[in-house]
Amino acid sequence: MMASRPDCPLACPSQADLDSFRRAGIDVMALATPTAMQVATGDVAHDGLLEPDAAGERWFAFREDAADDIVFWQRESGRLTSWSGRGFALGQDNISQAATYSFDCALNIFADPVDWLRARRDGVVVLPNNWPAAFDRLRDCPRIAIAERLLPIYRRNMRPGRMPELFILPRRRSVA
Repeated sequence: MMASRPDCPLACPSQADLDSFRRAGIDVMALATPTAMQVATGDVAHDGLLEPDAAGERWFAFREDAADDIVFWQRESGRLTSWSGRGFALGQDNISQAATYSFDCALNIFADPVDWLRARRDGVVVLPNNWPAAFDRLRDCPRIAIAERLLPIYRRNMRPGRMPELFILPRRRSVA
């Protein structure tokens, strides 16, 4: 992970956690694959990253290997954060996989992790503070299917963060 931080202490979810996900209509295999969901305790620090603390809140942890990060979800409040700040979304590996778009399928963008898990992680959940990077991260996607309540924020952020300054070169006239 980050050179300045030790690895995040993670544990396995309890049977009570697994049972509550089953009652919410989430298949256990969605919690286990492609990487197993884990649990961390801590609080969000001033920099927006999770700071481990045994007396802190309980967070569900999902490794994002391509981003070399861990995304954390606090189920009761719905908050999302990460370990190193490199993660863009839960399930962000799906953005660059060809299978995501095969047979006219689209990248699904879910509003919350519960819907993402019910769909067996078929898509992404963008971290709230990362929407400004949406244009750069999603512009090469051939098709996107988005939760209706996210449409305004998607439209607001799907434009370049900045455009280059433009100069006009005057046409030179030849002297005869």
